[in-house]
Amino acid sequence: MLGVSVSTQPEAGATAFQTASLREFARGSAARPEVAEFSRWLQQQARADSDTLADPEPVPGSDANDHMTRPIRYTIIPARPEAHLYRVTCTIEDPDPSGQRFALPAWIPGSYMIREFARHVVSIRGESRGRRVDIGKLDKHTWRAQPAAGPLAVSCEVYAWELSVRGAHLDATHAFFNGACVFLRVLGQEAAPSELEILPPRGARYRNWRVATALPRKGARPYGFGTYAAADYDELIDHPVEMGEFSLASFRACGVPHDLVVTGRHRADMGRLRRDLKRLCEHHIRFFGGAAPMKRYVFLVTAIGEAYGGLEHRASTALVCSRDDLPREREAEVSERYRTFLGLCSHEYFHAWNVKRIKPAAFVPHDLDRESYTTLLWAFEGITSYYDDLALVRCGLIGKKDYIQLLGRSITSHLRTPGRSKQSLAESSFDAWIKYYRQDENSPNAAVSYYVKGSLVALCLDLTIREKTRRKKSLDDLMRALWLRHGRAGIGVDEDGIERLAEEVTGLRLRRYFDEWLRSTRELPLRALLAAHGVDMELRSAESSSDKGGKRARSKDISGLAMLGVRAKAENGDSAVTHVLEGGGAQEAGIAAGDVIVAVDGLRPGQAGLDAVLAKRRAGERVTIHAFRRDELMSFEVRLKRADADTCLLAESPGARRRLLERWLGTRGG
Repeated sequence: MLGVSVSTQPEAGATAFQTASLREFARGSAARPEVAEFSRWLQQQARADSDTLADPEPVPGSDANDHMTRPIRYTIIPARPEAHLYRVTCTIEDPDPSGQRFALPAWIPGSYMIREFARHVVSIRGESRGRRVDIGKLDKHTWRAQPAAGPLAVSCEVYAWELSVRGAHLDATHAFFNGACVFLRVLGQEAAPSELEILPPRGARYRNWRVATALPRKGARPYGFGTYAAADYDELIDHPVEMGEFSLASFRACGVPHDLVVTGRHRADMGRLRRDLKRLCEHHIRFFGGAAPMKRYVFLVTAIGEAYGGLEHRASTALVCSRDDLPREREAEVSERYRTFLGLCSHEYFHAWNVKRIKPAAFVPHDLDRESYTTLLWAFEGITSYYDDLALVRCGLIGKKDYIQLLGRSITSHLRTPGRSKQSLAESSFDAWIKYYRQDENSPNAAVSYYVKGSLVALCLDLTIREKTRRKKSLDDLMRALWLRHGRAGIGVDEDGIERLAEEVTGLRLRRYFDEWLRSTRELPLRALLAAHGVDMELRSAESSSDKGGKRARSKDISGLAMLGVRAKAENGDSAVTHVLEGGGAQEAGIAAGDVIVAVDGLRPGQAGLDAVLAKRRAGERVTIHAFRRDELMSFEVRLKRADADTCLLAESPGARRRLLERWLGTRGG
């Protein structure tokens, strides 16, 4: 591997996989003494394997009935962390005699955008029985090896410098990868079992690195380098891997081992995280009947300056967050930032049922070469978004007031999206590949989020079912039925499957509600449904661009507040326009996204921004705005408009309806 050589003579007791990996690693490299330490490590691993107790998890491909299926063997090493390069080798015992084809996925399940992971392949070469095998490219992500009779090894250099939950990242501080980014798919043998050898980078600076993944071990010690196994390619790429020096907290939820792994500089209270996540995970497990669908689960958290995101997997999740989102020691309260992190964990953990196992028929199996279209993302992301914060209040991590505030913010976000009148929820789901995941400056005007509106439709569906069945049924019953009918049974959900099952479970005729909420752009009946369940809804104008809703206004009189109708970000003391909203004064005056506003009525906005400049203005006033478009200074006369009443405040209703609220939120009696 890249100028590295080790002895090819394996120690007695080495597995066939280690012997082949060692020889393949050394072949064609110049001998260098500094790799002796690495050679000794491999030999120690060979000895350790013979002493390792049986893994508590069944090893895929180890059943006696599978003895005729030879596993596909993968090896990955962070070969050059300073250059962000992995070296990945795929070895096939029985390649296609006409020429084996390989492919990298075009996308990763859970993130609905064509990402072209093959663009990160720097080099690729083939070898069989010590001889070079030519590799030709057939299309953007497919290769074909020349015919080879014996074992065929294909090695790639893969560039990894995307610090995200859906990519691969490598430097001298840590290594992270999703299998979809690095492991070639052996076409025609996707169902074959896989073995993965994870090797450490060379050098003393990496001697304390460990491995975190939910992949079942096959010889590797807990958190150690060595051999792991997967039942097939789909499972192989559904277990992200973290390598490095990380913080670790372990707990059991309903008897199932869970790990929390935190990478990056942080000062988190790991004990509190362990306690809180245990409570949350046990709530979700019991919600779906008390038996977890996985034998082990891992939270892989990367803590950096400012970030937020997660990607679900069958037995783990990859999360990225701000280090300030994590709780510190001696912090008794659940801060707003920590609440955000808990909501992210709740969302991704709920996905272990909803989308990883209860999934659209369009995803059974995943077509990794092209888009897989479905109108059901509103359910698999939206319903999950509904339950992520709801679970926090139901398990006691946050209070009713906190939850009601979060719900108010979700409603505010939806009402501030002009695109809700242009795109239906079903359309938003179907077009995720080209719209939600490829947003531009006009997206707020043209599209609606299947996360946000989907969560509000889930709310409407839940409250409607509760009301019309006199609290005998709820959305909870539908989710459990989906688990039993589809998730546990491994049967994909048809495009109308959720609607049909909802009527079956509740005994209600719900078609007209689904037509209105999913296939039209009509406003949702949020006020009436919330009122019937003990929550009063009030709308007001925003006080500023940072007003997210959910709280009362600080000012007593905001009725005449004027708005420019843009979203902007600070840029060197000026305001760069990111979005121009439909129907606003800025749009009518001709201001465009990308314009940099340098003056309002002759005065520079400065660090205070547009909010401060417009704070004392009133609707109907005219202002002169100067802005640079590219290198041209332009002038606009803008008539300010009254701010829309699109900021939501929710409050608990007094009286008898409080009992209905408590039943819905599960804070008393269900």
